[in-house]
Amino acid sequence: MHIAILTFQGFNELDSFIALGVLNRIKAPGWRVTICCPEPRVTSMNGVTVEAQSTLEEAASADAVIVGSGMQTREVVASDALMARIRLDPARQLIAAQCSGTLVLARLGLVDGVPACTDLSTKPWVQAAGVEVLDQPFFARGNVATAGGCFASPYLAAWIIARTQGWEAAEAALHYVAPVGEKAAYVANAVQRIRPWVA
Repeated sequence: MHIAILTFQGFNELDSFIALGVLNRIKAPGWRVTICCPEPRVTSMNGVTVEAQSTLEEAASADAVIVGSGMQTREVVASDALMARIRLDPARQLIAAQCSGTLVLARLGLVDGVPACTDLSTKPWVQAAGVEVLDQPFFARGNVATAGGCFASPYLAAWIIARTQGWEAAEAALHYVAPVGEKAAYVANAVQRIRPWVA
C-alpha cells in the first residue's frame, strides 16, 4: 500500500507532515507513505527544505494520493507541463486534497459537479474554477475527499486509514496524535466528521 503526499515548492508543512505522521502510525506489511515531489528537493513556505521520497510520476501507481497545499498552488495549476505529470484515477485510487490542493483536483476535473472543502484563502479561486465550496472541514464522495484548514489534515489521513485498514486502525492512529486529556473527545469529533462520508 503506497500513499503519496504530493508536495510542491512553497508547501504548507502542516498539511504534508501531519498527514505523513498520522498515516505512519500504521505498521502493516507493505504500508508506505512518501513525500512526493516534482523535483528532488522542495522548500516549504517557511523555508524548510525536504528531499523527495517519490516522484509525481509514481503517484499514478500509488494506492492513495493526498494533494497538499502551499503558497504556489496557483502556479502549479497554471503549469501545463507540471499538471501533465499528475495522472490520478479515482476508479482505482483514493484521492484526497488539502486546502489549496483542491485547486489541483479542480484542474484535473476530479471535483466536477462535486462540492468540496478548502481553506478560506483559497475559497474564491476554487469557486472561480466552478466548484461549490462547503463550510465544513471534510467531505468525500466515492474515492475523492477534500479538507479545509491545516488541522483538518488528520481527517484525510484517518479517511484513508478507515477505507483501507478499518475504523479501529483509524481511531487508534487519531488517538495516538490527539492531545492528552482530550483524546476521547478528539477521536469522537474526528470520527463524526469522517464517518458519514465513508461507504
